[in-house]
Amino acid sequence: MRNLTLLTDLYQLTMGQGYFTEGKHTQRAVFDVFFRPNKLITYSVAAGMEQAAEYLENLHFDEDDISYLRSLGIFTEDYLACLRTLRFTGDVTAVREGEIVFPYEPILTVSAPMLEAQLVETALLTFINHQTLIASKAAKICAAAGGGVMEFGLRRAQGPDAGIYGARAAMIGGCVGTSNVYAGKLFDVPVSGTMAHSWVMNFPSELEAFRAYARSFPDNCLLLVDTYDTLRSGVPHAIQVFKELREQGYEPKGIRLDSGDLAYLSKAARAMLDDAGFENAIICASGDLDESLIRSLKAQGARIDTWGVGTKLITSADMPALGGVYKLAAVYEGEKEVPKIKLSDTTEKITNPGVKEVYRIYDMPSHMAIADLIVRAGERIDEAKPLTIFHPVDTWKRMTVTNYTVRKLREPLFAGGKRIAPKYKLSEIAAYRASEQAHFWEEYMRQDMPHIYKVDLSDQLYQLKKSLVEQFGVQ
Repeated sequence: MRNLTLLTDLYQLTMGQGYFTEGKHTQRAVFDVFFRPNKLITYSVAAGMEQAAEYLENLHFDEDDISYLRSLGIFTEDYLACLRTLRFTGDVTAVREGEIVFPYEPILTVSAPMLEAQLVETALLTFINHQTLIASKAAKICAAAGGGVMEFGLRRAQGPDAGIYGARAAMIGGCVGTSNVYAGKLFDVPVSGTMAHSWVMNFPSELEAFRAYARSFPDNCLLLVDTYDTLRSGVPHAIQVFKELREQGYEPKGIRLDSGDLAYLSKAARAMLDDAGFENAIICASGDLDESLIRSLKAQGARIDTWGVGTKLITSADMPALGGVYKLAAVYEGEKEVPKIKLSDTTEKITNPGVKEVYRIYDMPSHMAIADLIVRAGERIDEAKPLTIFHPVDTWKRMTVTNYTVRKLREPLFAGGKRIAPKYKLSEIAAYRASEQAHFWEEYMRQDMPHIYKVDLSDQLYQLKKSLVEQFGVQ
């Protein structure tokens, strides 16, 4: 396992030096990971917690790390000696990977000595921001397609790690396979892929190329038909090879379209395949697809069974960064919690103070999610009583729910520096995402003009926030 302890911004280490000098490095601090809204975020799929956990378990400075930090000439020897023995000893609470999450709610909270809690900020955001971004994009693409999406983005990813962990996140978001062989081995997920245009071009004719491929893969023959002329050459040659395969006792898999008018070509190819007796041959489409284009193709009646999505998925092309942040929520003076707040001229950037918990409220008997409620730690919701929730800024926007149930969204991940949550298989995480997403009305999930899902504050938390704004608003 790589030691990623130096995967941090320098200011984490310089602040650590300052805390050490001031004797504050052992003071317990609480930091929240959350993200803010923007016009492209309707919902997100939490991911990256497994890599965050592995990082925390392996947190330590090697001797060459210490030597490098010493060479910078900005750290004291007693601070470097402290870093030499540093390990993560704190507590972490987080949502499960695959959880549907929304802006402002803390999806992961670190409670640890200040030096540890500050040091891990950058790495935790790296893991969670990237994978949550890609899992969310994948979920929206898969929802548009109705299933059957394969992740094809490795060659367009921003580096190997983005390709590997992007593939992992895409599987969490609903993809059924990846072209990334390394990710397939690492995460035990299906891999898929057949041929490129270079295969067809490397033979004297398209027909010979198709026959050669069929000889190598008679049980899994899926042919790329758009190298020269899709309808006048590619599909007819594919049908000829499919007939030859059937005579040998094999059934073809199908064809792939990678360019052109995919709606028109898929409908024409479907008719040609059906007329030739290959009704079960699938049509796969690829080529700069995303959820918008897939929805458009389906609206045009495209006859596409599976989708290979690459660049716009692995890079989340329309929103290349999630914008998750890591903000101080509280410190402890002995056993006493001291809530902290960040103020801003921008209302959306004012943080929610204190140690918190998040509940999801479900309507009964439909068991569909209707709102999330952020509360102060230790607050309990009595499901036998009506519950009034209100908008955290426009407080006049209120509703009272009855006949409801609640679920705590987060679970302990670390306690005293030791991991206590189970490690889930990627297939289990993907299944969990699908099951939880099914509890949301389509109005919250739709791509265009979605209904805004409510994320509100309890009255206790609202009053705490209001009092701190009033206390620190004028200095």
